[in-house]
Amino acid sequence: MKAMILAAGKGERMRPLTLHTPKPLVRAGGVPLIEYHLLALRAAGFADVVINHAWLGQQVEDHLGDGQRFGLHIRYSPEGEPLETGGGIFRALPLLGDEPFAVINGDIWTDYAMTALRRPLEGLAHLVLIDNPVHHPDGDFALLDGHVRDDLPDAPKLTYSGIAILHPRLFAGCQDGAFKLAPLLRAAMAEGRVTGEHFRGRWVDVGTHERLAEVEQLLAVTH
Repeated sequence: MKAMILAAGKGERMRPLTLHTPKPLVRAGGVPLIEYHLLALRAAGFADVVINHAWLGQQVEDHLGDGQRFGLHIRYSPEGEPLETGGGIFRALPLLGDEPFAVINGDIWTDYAMTALRRPLEGLAHLVLIDNPVHHPDGDFALLDGHVRDDLPDAPKLTYSGIAILHPRLFAGCQDGAFKLAPLLRAAMAEGRVTGEHFRGRWVDVGTHERLAEVEQLLAVTH
């Protein structure tokens, strides 16, 4: 099973850090954020990783190389212009193959066990959901009997963690260019083809300097 790390974001809210450093290479605990993912994926038995990039993308390639020092085989999907999540994954599909693959946002930090992603996929997607963080109080989707739903207005909602298993067929009919992932997921939810799980461990969306400091604190406690 292959994995894709989404690393094309510009990190506007992390300036001035991200003016000269791509967001995935911003360090927490002295380690670039993306390396936490790579080490977790290797520990979970993944061998092939695809990374997309746009802003300062060459720095990502120069730093990580072919992945050998992480015990991985890394290939890159350069975008030039940002393609958003859906478009970025769609462009990388030739590198990902015909089987379900794991997808992880490059700008999160978590202790989620990536081994859980190496599981059979029932439908078109499996989403890891978390309790709603302070900066996203209303959540995204409901989780009912192991299925992710978008049609239950009164049900309590959870937040999408940026970790998922996707089937290439989710992108059937799409065309190269910038587009979002959420509409594809919602269409699949309407057909009952999106499963999910509720992860209650540690997770931070490292989108601001404050949340980067939060990760630093968590790492200090861990070590």
